Amino acid sequence: MASLLPGFIVFSLLAGVLHGQLSPSFYATTCPNLQTIVRSVMAQAVSQEPRMGASILRLFFHDCFVNGCDASILLDDTANFTGEKNAAPNANSVRGYEVIDAIKTRVEAACNATVSCADIVALAARDGVYLLGGPTWAVPLGRRDARTASLDAANSNLPGPFSSLATLISMFDAKGLSAQDMTALSGAHTIGMARCGLFRSRIFNDANVNASFAAERKLTCPATGGDGNLAPLDVATPNLFDSSFYRNLVAARGLLHSDQELFNGGSQDALVRNYSVNATAFASDFSSAMVKLGYLSPLTGKNGEIRLNCRKAN
Repeated sequence: MASLLPGFIVFSLLAGVLHGQLSPSFYATTCPNLQTIVRSVMAQAVSQEPRMGASILRLFFHDCFVNGCDASILLDDTANFTGEKNAAPNANSVRGYEVIDAIKTRVEAACNATVSCADIVALAARDGVYLLGGPTWAVPLGRRDARTASLDAANSNLPGPFSSLATLISMFDAKGLSAQDMTALSGAHTIGMARCGLFRSRIFNDANVNASFAAERKLTCPATGGDGNLAPLDVATPNLFDSSFYRNLVAARGLLHSDQELFNGGSQDALVRNYSVNATAFASDFSSAMVKLGYLSPLTGKNGEIRLNCRKAN
């Protein structure tokens, strides 16, 4: 045990330094109306299309899991690099870029060249959850934006809808997130939609699927064709951020194979059961895990830049 202490101490010191660089009050004097602006644009977007709350939340997750929370996912392709937007997990899946653009335009008008796109995404994700009835939390701010993106990293770092529980735990652990964090963050699937091509094998082939649920889903997701047809990840309350996702799992009504893996005789069964009956515990753990997610390898200090246009480096 003694041999592990020096490394642990170094890690703890680094974590402390990083947490010191990000702060919910980072823009208190340089852009005091920032959070009001973000909330206003998000409220309009979610009012027009409730699904947008889930889309921006997914955007944040897919950004942070690939080289950290640095807004690299927002960058369009250039002559020098192929960006992340067309990576397999993101193409025809991640959306909401125009909402981030709208927020950025308003923010730039109020506080020119001050607020990063990475911080805008983090705030917008929080607000999307809140506007759909979910919890809120203080978002640590002070991230800066990447100047490049990585298609390869996006293709290899993001967990997929066919993942096993062991794979999910391993992929989150590689980012410093616990199995509990993973199970709580998976509750994001209490809102949003998925394409037929991502759950067809689940409803036709998995043994641990509720028969009537599978039959209902097959009406719009046949054995062949209709790959792009959408279904709600949470059939009970698709536009409400609550804990019904976990009740669905207990009833074998998880839409994605990877979701049902959280409740399939494995290590997360007890936690799923707890969240299914204790919405307060889920909301608390989800909020804490979102803050941890937001600390994934942010660019701070003089690293990176403050993009003027979220789609391209300055």
